[in-house]
Amino acid sequence: MKLEEPFYRLPLRFDADALAAEVRALPAEAWVPHPQNFEGNDYVPFVTPSGMITNGFAGPMAATKFLEMCPYTTEVMATLGCVWGRTRLMGLVPGATVPPHVDTNYYWRTHVRVHIPIVTNPEVRFTCGDETVHMTAGECWVFDTFRRHTVANGGSEKRIHLVADTIGGERLWDLVNSAKQPGMKEREPSPVAPGSVKDPLRLERVNFPEVMTPWEMRCLFDELLSKAPNSELLSIVRLRLERLTDSWAAAWAEHADDTGRVGDYRALVASAVRDLNALGAAQIVFSNGVPLMAVLMKAVFDNAVENEGVRNMKANARAAAAAHAA
Repeated sequence: MKLEEPFYRLPLRFDADALAAEVRALPAEAWVPHPQNFEGNDYVPFVTPSGMITNGFAGPMAATKFLEMCPYTTEVMATLGCVWGRTRLMGLVPGATVPPHVDTNYYWRTHVRVHIPIVTNPEVRFTCGDETVHMTAGECWVFDTFRRHTVANGGSEKRIHLVADTIGGERLWDLVNSAKQPGMKEREPSPVAPGSVKDPLRLERVNFPEVMTPWEMRCLFDELLSKAPNSELLSIVRLRLERLTDSWAAAWAEHADDTGRVGDYRALVASAVRDLNALGAAQIVFSNGVPLMAVLMKAVFDNAVENEGVRNMKANARAAAAAHAA
């Protein structure tokens, strides 16, 4: 779903004290350094490929042993009616920041990010695009990760959020649509008490294609080009991308996701990338400051055919699942 605004506060409120009690009961070793080594940032993995203690995001997802220690957190996630992908507790110590950035990779172009503050203080500020908010403990927020965003903890207490990525689900989109309605920002959210939700936790099994379908490729191109500034160059780039999707659709009609033909698909991508570079597509820059070509590479071209990094993550997840079953 396209997010027209930087932030949406969903009309739900969870029991922050119950969530915080589960967080405090986790063992110290549950917390690991941020994968990009941002100073003052750490996390607890809750949903990962095969439940491994990893920062991976490709492969069938499962709850980690740490999420299994947190029944109300599991209820909270089930309440939103989503199929969940990578999910973590994210910690930010006093004085620390999350550096400004834009999420451009394929996984985050196909997922939406949900934030539920668990432990916070009034001096925690979340900026997305031109808007800055303080997320109160127990609230539930969705924000547009394609806008440049950053977080700063100016208080004296560690900030802890549940940060969950999801492909979505009907209930989540209903909640987002409710949040868009006039007056919803002033309305008190509906409480969700512990023990009130009995729905099972839904976890994704498919998140990266071996070969992208032409329909997904076309949708990704359409969404990204709709965000780019109009120009004559953009029109030319659009024509070249249409040519790629037409060729991809023809190849798909003949071979579908036959991994024995990935060379054919890679050749189509390589030809399009050469042409786009020659056209000067890198001159087109989104309002978030990121060049269109950089986003096309990370969001589409690098994942149109399964890359080595994703393939290794999937293999590790399968091996972990097999070891657990044994």
